[in-house]
Amino acid sequence: MDSIGTGSYAKVVENGVQAIEEVNQLRSSGYSKEDIYVISHDQEREERIADIADSNEVGLSEEGLFGTMANLFRSRGDELRSKITSLGFNDAEADFYEKELDRGKVLVIARRARLI
Repeated sequence: MDSIGTGSYAKVVENGVQAIEEVNQLRSSGYSKEDIYVISHDQEREERIADIADSNEVGLSEEGLFGTMANLFRSRGDELRSKITSLGFNDAEADFYEKELDRGKVLVIARRARLI
C-alpha cells in the first residue's frame, strides 16, 4: 500500500535493500534526509537501514517531548503506531502499517518539511 494524502507518503517494502532503493528514489525526486524516515519493527534493523540509506529516524522533533517519553513505557507496536501518527497518518493507517511491520516489512515515509 502506498499512501499520498495528508502531506506524507508511505511505502511498505519487503526488506532493507528495497528500503534503501526507495529512499534513494525519494532523494532523487527532491526530498532531503530530514524529510525521509525508515521504520522497522526491529529497532536495530531500523537504525542500520536509516544509517546506510542516510535517512531520518522518528524522534523528539516529530513526536514531541511527551510522545518520546511515553514511548519508554509502550510496547514496540504502540511505539510504532505513535511514530507513524506523528508523521501525519491517522490511527487506521498506523494500525495497517504496524501490522505490515509485524510481518518483517519495512516502512519508508516521506513528508515535506513544514514551514513555520
